[in-house]
Amino acid sequence: MKPEAIINEANNMQDVLVADRRYLHMHPGTGFDLADTVAYVKKELTAMGYTPQECGRAGLIVMAGGKKPGKVFLIRGDMDALPMKEEADVPFASQNGCMHACGHDMHTAMMLGAARILKEHEDEIEGTIKLMFQPAEEIFEGSHDMIEHGLLTNPTVDAALMIHVMAGMPFAPGTVIVSGPGVSAPAADYFEIKVQGKGCHGSMPNAGQDPLNAAAHILIALQEIHARELAMSEKAVLTFGTMHAGTASNVIPDSVVMGGSIRTFDEETRAFIKQRMTEIATGIATSFRTTAEVTFGSGCPTLVNDKELSLDAEKYTKELLGTGRAFSVAELNAMSGSSGSSKSAGSEDFAYVSQEVPSIMLALAAGQPELGHRYPQHHPMVTFDESALSYGCAVYAYTAMRWLEEHR
Repeated sequence: MKPEAIINEANNMQDVLVADRRYLHMHPGTGFDLADTVAYVKKELTAMGYTPQECGRAGLIVMAGGKKPGKVFLIRGDMDALPMKEEADVPFASQNGCMHACGHDMHTAMMLGAARILKEHEDEIEGTIKLMFQPAEEIFEGSHDMIEHGLLTNPTVDAALMIHVMAGMPFAPGTVIVSGPGVSAPAADYFEIKVQGKGCHGSMPNAGQDPLNAAAHILIALQEIHARELAMSEKAVLTFGTMHAGTASNVIPDSVVMGGSIRTFDEETRAFIKQRMTEIATGIATSFRTTAEVTFGSGCPTLVNDKELSLDAEKYTKELLGTGRAFSVAELNAMSGSSGSSKSAGSEDFAYVSQEVPSIMLALAAGQPELGHRYPQHHPMVTFDESALSYGCAVYAYTAMRWLEEHR
């Protein structure tokens, strides 16, 4: 298996990769509601000669290789979109009110491309490659759901890889950045705080118990956790994104519901913030003669990159793409004079896999601002450079095959 051959095969299927990506982009689904996407992926995999296995509520798995004894390497591509209306001026824009604003359509198309390459090289695979097509990444539930339904067993997975395309990166499309060892994506938790008071006429606040006033004090007080209760080394973000109450300007409502998210880089800080949120919210609510209930919904732990797998991935991607298109975070820091890390602010529910088996996260440049890709991920006008697709599918396939070859 020569890296030049894998790159050539990927380049030769560029038109197919674009067609896959555009179909998926035009027919997005969210969370586990991916009927159209799953049907398309299943149809394409079946046409290649695979037998797709359903895993959990909307996940799919196929196996490549298995003809030779060896270990099992997993590659992941997520399939879900965001519940937002697309505003990008592209001829294949979504029309159903959802949008692939994070690039998961790119991931799925690259995984289908990798599946085609792996099928062509199946006799050469020194073990088994498990392809994971995942739903519900944006709500941090899909990976955990698939693990609960046997993703990492039958056969048991020994190592895992994910790729995420990145818009707004100052690198040529298809450039790969390999995460360094340790945490590269924070844990995430969604929360809701319901403040219950007693409604009354706006002219007689003394007759009620104002939940809006209590909620406002709770919102401000919770920002003090970061300012006064965390050490300099304990990085965290606590964000409120919603606040809903009332329907009339002259009426004090019965209740207020606020929602937001927390991002943390270690489990102790994560647990501490959640504890203090509950204590502060309930305490302040009581002082205003109201009550507060804090609930935590879906979330995910930190994504941890394995040291040896990080070194392996750096070596394999440089073999495949050359030193001018594959970099470690340490190399980028040396080039820029920065002392930064591979930590990002965005969470990623592949973290659940990384907590179970040695894992690595790769970033794939797919949109330079100077080439017209001016908007960031999760923006209604974001666009991605499709020329990155062939590089991504080649990296998926080659990295998996090389790791199995070197870890027999």
